Amino acid sequence: MTTTETPDMLHRILDYSSRSDPYPLYAELRKTPVARQEDGSYVISTYRELADILHNPHLSSDVRHLAHPMPSSEGSTTPAFINMDPPEHDRLRRMAMRHFGPPHTPGLVTALEPDLTATVGGLLDDCAGKEQIDIVDDLAYPFPVSVICHLLGVPREDEPRFRVWVNDLINSIDYDPRTDPKEKLENGVQARQDLREYLGGLVEQRHGHPGDDLLARLANDDGPDGRMTDEEIISTANLLLIAGHETTVNLITNGMLTLLRHPDILERLRGEPDLVVPLVEELLRYEPPVHIIPWRAAYSDVTVADTVIPKGSQVMLMLASGSRDPDRFHDPDRFDPDRRDNQHLGFGSGIHLCFGGPLARREAQIALGELVRRLDRPSLIADPPPYRRSPVLRGPIHLPVEQNGG
Repeated sequence: MTTTETPDMLHRILDYSSRSDPYPLYAELRKTPVARQEDGSYVISTYRELADILHNPHLSSDVRHLAHPMPSSEGSTTPAFINMDPPEHDRLRRMAMRHFGPPHTPGLVTALEPDLTATVGGLLDDCAGKEQIDIVDDLAYPFPVSVICHLLGVPREDEPRFRVWVNDLINSIDYDPRTDPKEKLENGVQARQDLREYLGGLVEQRHGHPGDDLLARLANDDGPDGRMTDEEIISTANLLLIAGHETTVNLITNGMLTLLRHPDILERLRGEPDLVVPLVEELLRYEPPVHIIPWRAAYSDVTVADTVIPKGSQVMLMLASGSRDPDRFHDPDRFDPDRRDNQHLGFGSGIHLCFGGPLARREAQIALGELVRRLDRPSLIADPPPYRRSPVLRGPIHLPVEQNGG
């Protein structure tokens, strides 16, 4: 297979004007599964090639393995394990997973369900009687922050401060130097620093005081791999906060947008609450919260679909394109919650498969189920809604909805 330079196509995908519907452009991009760009980077867009490369040990998540290293957003601090390679990645991920899911804490997500349902219920109570609500501001954004605060053990009285930091940090992810004031970036940098200091204080308090929250467990656990350092705990908490929050916000918002565009399925879900489980899986394929892994680095020369990607090259993985690949999924542009064999790439794959995926799934299932049950004749006010700027973490920045047949 011969690679083809497709800078115009990639530029169009990344351009904000395509944010509301990049899928026709992905279809064009898939005509060249591995496409070399003018800057020497490579874009992979088809399911088979993406699935293979995500399991390829010659692909690195460490910026230092790029021929032209990019600056790390984490600066001089300990990077999160998502930006590490084995064996360090594997060690830290194992230590985190001991307290976040099976086999050591298999009941974590299930035990959270009453709190998840109560939090969603409380947010929807605040919307009662309103003819218009914003799915993002009124539910999808505040919900995951509350959940993560609960998980980490953030005192309830500190949640307002925590929310301000999260808001500034998340806003800075979408920073565009051409259109945004520099203050937006500066606020994000300051929020990152303040958040790390705050989390560091919580971790210090947890030493010698075992408890049920994640910070206490990590600060006091001596498992087979030893104990995380305080810096490693802080970086893991930051990963859970940023990656977990953004994934869940987009999954809930994209999910409600999709249901409002498919009123027959919305009504079906109202009568079949258990449909929400396969429905969320289909959302992860059809309208995923993460569209692109913007870079990986080739440790050595890597062959993908008969194309040799040279050592040190930047590799961009178009996950959302792969999940709409007709060579893998029948009628991929149709939203079908009854779809079988739905091995989507919504949470990635391989050693970096989203470790918070089970929690994000359950949060989305509960949020969408309660929205459908409690909203009265909801309808979109704007379609398409306004989207956030990021082509990587793609989702509406607001989703205004009318109810009561308004």
